[in-house]
Amino acid sequence: MTDQGRSLRKRTGGRRRPNRDRRKHELGNQPTETQVGDQKLKTVDARGTQTKVRAITTDTATVATDDGTVAAEILDVVENPADPNYARRNIITRGAVIETSEGEARVTSRPGQDGQVNAVLLD
Repeated sequence: MTDQGRSLRKRTGGRRRPNRDRRKHELGNQPTETQVGDQKLKTVDARGTQTKVRAITTDTATVATDDGTVAAEILDVVENPADPNYARRNIITRGAVIETSEGEARVTSRPGQDGQVNAVLLD
């Protein structure tokens, strides 16, 4: 588990000992790697009284076209600039190019954060 604060080493290489443990609000979560498959959502607690809906797997995307928006079926992940292995493993993140029933589209939403896939049709 990594600490998301300052380094435990000083500029000289000496050790810096923490004067307290991590607080709950300082901890992060593992990324939700949304995959192509039957829709499966998960609700997690967020800061305060909020909740987040995370898409574990999804098979539909709201695609913006010149004529308006349409619900399209996700067939495959063509490429993912975040990580080439994501495309091989069919993981959808923001910026990924997906193959839909309407054509190729670039994902504009963050499915692991807001639970839905929004995309813009590519020419």
